[in-house]
Amino acid sequence: MPDPTPAAASESAAPTIAAASLKGLCPRCGASTLFEGPVKFAPKCRACGLDFSAFNVGDGPAAFLTLGVGAVVVILALVTDFTVRPPLWVHMLLWIPITFAGVVGSLRIAKAWLLAAEYRNAAREGRIKAPE
Repeated sequence: MPDPTPAAASESAAPTIAAASLKGLCPRCGASTLFEGPVKFAPKCRACGLDFSAFNVGDGPAAFLTLGVGAVVVILALVTDFTVRPPLWVHMLLWIPITFAGVVGSLRIAKAWLLAAEYRNAAREGRIKAPE
């Protein structure tokens, strides 16, 4: 199993966290191999063999994006309702797809950002040291 920590020799080829997240690049080698589907990580990098399953991204990005995008959409829906007064079906036709597209569209970037930051900072689970 490849070491998930940054190697000093490959740091020059490693993309920035922003580049890795926006383009779906492997945080170690910079190859465009991070995703297997729209928001599903590949099991490992096809270029350098970095094991993406060793990283714990979890549901954090989805929760924050749902709350953030939801707040923006509610504000925009209220402003639209107070100014234009469209019927309910127009709101549904407009805001449901915008919410879905906003969350799913930014989920890929947020998940990649978190994985790249975890790799770059060599983040690991916390360990409680026994008292001496």
